[in-house]
Amino acid sequence: MLSPSERLEETLKVIDELEELSREMPVIVEGKRDIEALELLGVKSNIITLSKGLSLLTFCETVSRDWPSVVMLTDWDRKGGQLARRLKEAFEANGTKVNYSIRMQLVILAKKDIKDIESLPAFVKRLRALATRT
Repeated sequence: MLSPSERLEETLKVIDELEELSREMPVIVEGKRDIEALELLGVKSNIITLSKGLSLLTFCETVSRDWPSVVMLTDWDRKGGQLARRLKEAFEANGTKVNYSIRMQLVILAKKDIKDIESLPAFVKRLRALATRT
């Protein structure tokens, strides 16, 4: 089991990796609050929220025209997991590679503390506070 300072360090590494990847490919998130959370954490490039007016297939076709790869960063609640699977299938049907590793690393690091992207800044803040106490 990781200490708070180790969890913080690993979480910040994942966020740095996400920031680097976002320069090369879009990060797919569910909503506007997810974009705001990522921007607070320093991830500011190529974040795309699901378009509410488009079907998932049309959304994936549109993104796939411009990008050969995407980072999947849906929430890790039940709905987010189902959405990630459907998006993955649709992107792959369009020949677009899907990076799941960032999402899976965050799921492991966040454990049951948080279940969505918009909670990441508060999670990092909490880990910082716990890490300074030890």
